[in-house]
This record gives sequence, C-alpha cells and structure tokens, in this order.
Amino acid sequence: MLVEVKIGALIMDPNTNTPIVVLKGVDSETILPIWVGAFEANAIALEIEKVAPQRPMTHDLLRNIIVECGYRASRVLITDLLENTFYALVELIDEAGKTLSLDARPSDAIALALRLDCPIFVKQEVLDLSSVSQQTDQTTDLDQPNQPVEDWPDFIG
Repeated sequence: MLVEVKIGALIMDPNTNTPIVVLKGVDSETILPIWVGAFEANAIALEIEKVAPQRPMTHDLLRNIIVECGYRASRVLITDLLENTFYALVELIDEAGKTLSLDARPSDAIALALRLDCPIFVKQEVLDLSSVSQQTDQTTDLDQPNQPVEDWPDFIG
C-alpha cells in the first residue's frame, strides 16, 4: 500500500544540527522524518519559498533535462528503509507512456518532486519500519537519563 505525503516541515535536529524533512500524510495522520544533507535541505527550502537563484542549481538542471527529453514525472516513491538509510525512486513517463524509474536519495527525489510538481508517496512498509526504528531510539534514549531532552524548533530559516 502507498501513502501519499507532502512536506509538512523542514526543521533542524537540535541534537545533531542536521536538517530534517518531515513528510505528512495527505489523507492520514502519517508523519515520516527524513534526515537530509544541508545542500539538499537548501534546495528544498528554496523551492518551497519559490526563491529563484540567478543560475540553475543541480535540481533545476535535472528538471530541465527531464522536461527537454520529453519526460514528465508521475511520482516520487520512498521505497525502503535499510540500516537507517531511506531509498527512493523518481518515476518518469515518456511521450509513448513508457515508465522509467530512477534510483535516488529521498532528499534529491523530494527536491525534484517540488520542481516537477509531482506527488510523493511512501510505501506502508517504510512507515512501519520507521515507526519501529523511532520507538527503538526512544527506548534507547530513556535508558540514558543524563541526556537532556530538547524541544524541536518549528522551521529552518
């Protein structure tokens, strides 16, 4: 089963100072945090804010190549979670209706989805694995009472 999601927030992890893209279910209460790199977070933030750089950035270039080659994006799919690493596909359709699936990091796939105006989906299995992983992390944190609990900031920026 696939769950459609949208970007709910772009926040900073206060413990690691790493950006997190928080995906929220379109028709559900689903929440999926994905830790991303600073450059990818910047690319996502620029597109969310509709800030146009003077020159095309990498994700803009890739969008232009996809469009000029006659493809359109049908969807981005977060497909797996293995050893705390998420996996994704960008699904493109050519003019003849043939589908092409490209392996991508979720952060890059999300940045492209914003630029190509296509939906983002997460496999239910990934949500289940993420939920188990988060519960395990919380249990581990409880085992270490000396760690301070910090509140999450609302947004980067």
